[in-house]
Order: sequence, then C-alpha cells, then structure tokens
Amino acid sequence: MNPDTRDGIVARLADHRRAVEIGIGNRTDVAEALSNAGVAVTATDITPREVPDGVRFALDDVTDPDAAAYDGADVVYALNLPPELHRPALAVARACDADFVFTTLGGDQPAIPVRRETIPGETLFWARKTGTDRGRAETER
Repeated sequence: MNPDTRDGIVARLADHRRAVEIGIGNRTDVAEALSNAGVAVTATDITPREVPDGVRFALDDVTDPDAAAYDGADVVYALNLPPELHRPALAVARACDADFVFTTLGGDQPAIPVRRETIPGETLFWARKTGTDRGRAETER
C-alpha cells in the first residue's frame, strides 16, 4: 500500500482504542501502524494469517461472525472489501456498537449507504459513526 494512503487511514482511525480489521489477508501494514500508534488491534480472516507483533489474530467469517472477535471494538474496518461483504460487516459493527469504515476495490461502489472521505490515494467509506458525530449513512435511514 502507498505509504501516504496507509498514513491517511491510520490518522483517521488512531483515535480509537480498539480496532478490528475484517479480512486482513496479506496486507498487514495498516494493522501494524495502528498497533504502533497505541490502538489495540485484532485482525480477522477466514484463513489463518501471520500478523505483526502487537496485533491479535482471530479466525472468523464476517458472514457468520463470532461475537467474541469484535467484543469491545470501537471501530471495525476493512480494506478492499467486496460489495457482498458490506452488509455483513455493517451488521457486525452495529452489533458491537462500533464505527464502520472501509475501502473497496477500484471500481466497486458501496452496497450500503455511506459518507465518503477522500484521503491520499483512496476513498474511505464511513457506513457507521457512533457518538454525537454520527455519519450521514447511519442518521438518514
């Protein structure tokens, strides 16, 4: 990932205390940078993955989630999330009362209502923002 993009994502998520990344795959740089910034990070995937020191791993399928993997999270995020996983991931974020932000693959559009935020090299899609600063996506329903 482009370092400016990684840094932009980390800057937007670093104020959270506990983050869960859905579907980490082999891209561990955001989780590692968040952990280095003092955020407690859990990475999930449907396949066992190696994660950096300081990042916890949980085997999980967001379409049939284990609530324990998301317990205490105040943000759930995903990078390059395919459209068929937007709704299940949002459901997980709602269940644990966490913010939900994601990126998509190049041409994919969000399959759920979102607020868009441009950062260097990427668009962040905010589908859920808790607290008094709720994003439009959650409040306009």
